[in-house]
Amino acid sequence: MLSDVIALMRTGRPRSARVEWRAPWGQRFPSVPGSAGFQVVLRGSGWLIAPDGDPVPLSAGDVLFFPRGHGYAIADSPSTPIEEPQCDLDGLDLFDSASIDGPGAATVLLCGGYRIDESRVHPILRDLPDLIHLPAELGRHTELRAAVELLGAEVHRPRLGADTVVSSLLDLLLLYILRAWFTAEPDRCQVGGWAAALADPQISAVLDAVHRDPARPWTVREMGERAGLSRAAFARRFTTLVGQPPLAYLTWWRLATAARLLRESDDALNAIAARVGYTSEFSFANAFKREHGVAPGRFRREVCPFPASEVLKT
Repeated sequence: MLSDVIALMRTGRPRSARVEWRAPWGQRFPSVPGSAGFQVVLRGSGWLIAPDGDPVPLSAGDVLFFPRGHGYAIADSPSTPIEEPQCDLDGLDLFDSASIDGPGAATVLLCGGYRIDESRVHPILRDLPDLIHLPAELGRHTELRAAVELLGAEVHRPRLGADTVVSSLLDLLLLYILRAWFTAEPDRCQVGGWAAALADPQISAVLDAVHRDPARPWTVREMGERAGLSRAAFARRFTTLVGQPPLAYLTWWRLATAARLLRESDDALNAIAARVGYTSEFSFANAFKREHGVAPGRFRREVCPFPASEVLKT
């Protein structure tokens, strides 16, 4: 289900760079609205310097994730002057590599980001803090560590098929970061929100089924049966955990999925309507306009100005 959410939110292709810094160094990474960014310490150490709070020490294997593109700085020492940014997310390629000379010890960072479609941000992102820090701990988050190692190696020395490999690994990295955060502290699942929804086997099973088959003519009763609960009990539980009634979430997911299909495919409107559960193009167009503010045809022309064949290359 997390992979569905990632596919829904991300637009275009992610960007990444492997940078070797030699002390002294300090770099500011500005706030980038409509994005999510990450930093991984591949080798050496450093300090995270956020706008608020004390500097945080970083060591090899640490992963930082900024779900809403908040600004921050990283340096070899809290006392090192911070330089202004020299590039932005759009300035990066799918993968870049650079080395910043200096007389001191080396630190290697893998940084990057994802453009997020702010018109269809999944509620899962709203439940995340501004910063997720996953310290390196022996024996924990083994899949995440494996993805980091593979990604770092591929960005450092691209080989045949690197475009496909790096793009896939960046999506895996985001998936493993979210999975690690949601499973790191069981107490999170006691306070509601998507952490609790994903941890609840009955509600999670229904969400997974809806994501897999949005075209099915779902009813609250059928969802409740899938969860093994009465209609009323299921509706209360779903609404409490997810933050929306079952059918409201179903509609939102269908129309968000339709927006992705309009962006990424050349399918006819009636075909997209059928794929997301609408029996007529007319009813689909009305529902889409209520949710997104424009008709689907206009959305495709104005929001997605490039042919799908070009979008899929990015």
